[in-house]
Amino acid sequence: MLEHYFKYPRVLRRLRSGALSAEMDRIAAHLFELGYKRGSAKLYISRLARFSEYLAHDAGASIDRGMIDHFLCSLPTTTSRIAAQVAIGHARRIAPHRFSTQQQATPDPDGPLLACYLDHLRQVRGLEPRTCEGLLVIARRTLAWYHGHAPSQPLAAMTGKDVLALVQHLSLSANHYTRTSTTSGVRTFLRFLQWSDLNNQDLARFVPRTPCWRLTHLPARLAWEDVRRVIETIDVTTPSGVRDHALLLLLATTGLRCKELRSLELQDIRWRSGEVLLHRTKAKRDRVVPLLQEAGAALAEYVLHARPRICSQRVFLSYVPPIGPFRTSGAISRIVRSRLERGGITLPRIAGAHLVRHSLATQLVSKRRPINEVADLLGHRSIDTTAIYIKVALPQLVDVALPFPGGAS
Repeated sequence: MLEHYFKYPRVLRRLRSGALSAEMDRIAAHLFELGYKRGSAKLYISRLARFSEYLAHDAGASIDRGMIDHFLCSLPTTTSRIAAQVAIGHARRIAPHRFSTQQQATPDPDGPLLACYLDHLRQVRGLEPRTCEGLLVIARRTLAWYHGHAPSQPLAAMTGKDVLALVQHLSLSANHYTRTSTTSGVRTFLRFLQWSDLNNQDLARFVPRTPCWRLTHLPARLAWEDVRRVIETIDVTTPSGVRDHALLLLLATTGLRCKELRSLELQDIRWRSGEVLLHRTKAKRDRVVPLLQEAGAALAEYVLHARPRICSQRVFLSYVPPIGPFRTSGAISRIVRSRLERGGITLPRIAGAHLVRHSLATQLVSKRRPINEVADLLGHRSIDTTAIYIKVALPQLVDVALPFPGGAS
């Protein structure tokens, strides 16, 4: 397979020498299957050949983390180190038997405790993986602070005074939007300490309540005319343009969340009935949203003519190698943000797919659609969640406003 990228015999002989000589052709085939551009594949193969030459003096030994780090440090630039690290990652996936699985890092003293806490969150509390990750980060920060604040002291010695100092410390690095979730995470971890008999006090009661007033701000949104203009100006002469046109139309007409859009599969589209089935949404239930004719036509054009022909059931795929499903929801938000900026829209610092979702909800409320209908479309379990969009419906609010006492009749 190396002949697909290189033609000179001397270069081919050099690539097939070294400690990884037997795996180089398979790695080249792997890069080809992933859809890497020719230049990128040649760069990774060259970096891997250099690594193979570096290991040539110990060809039969298992490659450990120390060898990899020493090789990366020998490279002159950060760019070359990044390319080499990516190439070595591909080699590890193709030839895992050549790499040592031993962990070189020192063991984490809080590892067993955090593992028990994670198991508690999953098995006892039944929380979602993303929620568990956030709570685990707060628990790790709590333990790090306590080890520095009271070195050599066990968790059983933690007092309410320590908890107040901890919350003050964590609040300094938290903004207005994360302060509530931070204190809630600390409270959850302290309850776990009492539940697991690591501290017999109810320390959670010492964590102060952080004020959080709902409906105190207007939701970020775009004018519906701007959303339509951005969609209409997308260049549909390229595969990525066809994909983005279908993606934004589906987002703007259904209000899907990023994760729902990323997880959408081909069998979830009911073409004949004009519906899209969403599995296991944020509300932990399935729901069906309408597929309008315009969005359906754009989606069919993408699936039939622009979607990469790979073995994946996901609807929207990345064109950046390795070609395949989007790994994170942030990738879809970056696409939406990029298209909005190209359309000449000035965006807030944090904006993406959810901004279009807010804009759709605001548009529906302004058109006097029933609030329960909007809640069903957005997948809100409680209608109170949808109530924030009522504040932007100024004509309706004028209709229900009571006369000011003492004012003109």
